[in-house]
Amino acid sequence: MQWLDNHFGITAKGSSIRTEFLAGFATFLTMAYIIVVNPAILSEGGLDFGAVFVATIIAAIVGSSIMGFWANWPVAMAPGMGLNAFFTFGVVLGMKQPWEVALGAVFVSGVLFLILSLTGLREWVINSIPKSLKLGIGAGIGMFLAIIGLKNAGVVVDSPATLVGLGDFVSLPVMLFMVGFIIMVVLDKLRVPGGIVIGIIAVSIVGWLTGTTDLAGVVGPVPSLEPTLFKLDIQGALTAAMVGVVFALLFVDFFDTAGTLTSVANIAGKIGEDGKIENIGRAVVSDSIATIVGALFGTSNTTSYIESAAGIKEGGRTGLTAVVVAVFFFLCLGFAPLAKSIPAYATGAALVFVATHFMRNMLDIDWDDVTEYSPAVLAAILMPLTFSIANGIAIGFITYALVKIASGRAADANPAVLLVAVLGVLHYAFG
Repeated sequence: MQWLDNHFGITAKGSSIRTEFLAGFATFLTMAYIIVVNPAILSEGGLDFGAVFVATIIAAIVGSSIMGFWANWPVAMAPGMGLNAFFTFGVVLGMKQPWEVALGAVFVSGVLFLILSLTGLREWVINSIPKSLKLGIGAGIGMFLAIIGLKNAGVVVDSPATLVGLGDFVSLPVMLFMVGFIIMVVLDKLRVPGGIVIGIIAVSIVGWLTGTTDLAGVVGPVPSLEPTLFKLDIQGALTAAMVGVVFALLFVDFFDTAGTLTSVANIAGKIGEDGKIENIGRAVVSDSIATIVGALFGTSNTTSYIESAAGIKEGGRTGLTAVVVAVFFFLCLGFAPLAKSIPAYATGAALVFVATHFMRNMLDIDWDDVTEYSPAVLAAILMPLTFSIANGIAIGFITYALVKIASGRAADANPAVLLVAVLGVLHYAFG
């Protein structure tokens, strides 16, 4: 095992192979829900559940392996929450675009992400976007996930009078949703790794036993990738109608990754004495490559998971932690029948619980400056109410630019903000 120590620098980081393994297992447990939730969301847009199940795992394996072996970060990767919902409900069902075109947009956004990651543009972009908008968009994605989860579970329903209303709260599916959500909250409070997975499985078992939903099986052959493999339509993604979609995918993926990496850098011991983050360039390149590969196989953007903090808290300090995560994802390939049997109220509870974590972004917004928090809050609110992440981003930037200019603080609206705002105006005027 000396070669592992030499390659990852395990001893130098004050860790051990055993610690890295346990850390990888802890991270895997906290993010394994994506194996069920991602194909459940994308299949609503017409993609084959089994193919997306495999594509999700492949994207996680590729991304986590590159992040581990090459970048040497203890951060795991998989298709991102929020981005998958935007793919299905915003692009495919909302804009009526074929899912092949949506996959093409994911691929293009990944290529652009790679270009940004390999050039000095990365720092320029990161430093140009106002912090308040980044935080507001993050919170908005949380609310977007929440309304999808609540809708799928039957907790909220459409209402001609009030747009949305409360569903049948005493029905078994809704009650199981509540039980699952409470389990996840309590286990998270007790710091039990895998609380989301435990909650999903617990309420699913009750559903299977009561006949609320059927159990199709536990293990089976690995599903075919053929329905989605290389089915992306890149040409269709390179149209005027898809410019906003590509930008939205790129924006959310890029800043989600940057936010995750900077958040865990300190506790992972990745900040040097000069204050710079070690191997940050390789980390973001790993993310962009994983997105490109995921699109080729049939899934939405792959991103770095903040849940990796669970493994880092367990002592994970090197890329071996991420590689261990990749191994556990590989072992899940034979559980497609079980994944397909998970009911919507179980995955809905997971969506809403994950949404609560996104909402923490609102805490760090500058609440003393109305020109900062108002556009951020507007962007957040519009995402669930228009069922579109892209609308929230575009209108948030437009509002931010106009508010700053009108209040005599045009300098705050830097070139990047103005560019996005102008693109947003053009989109609504001529798109």
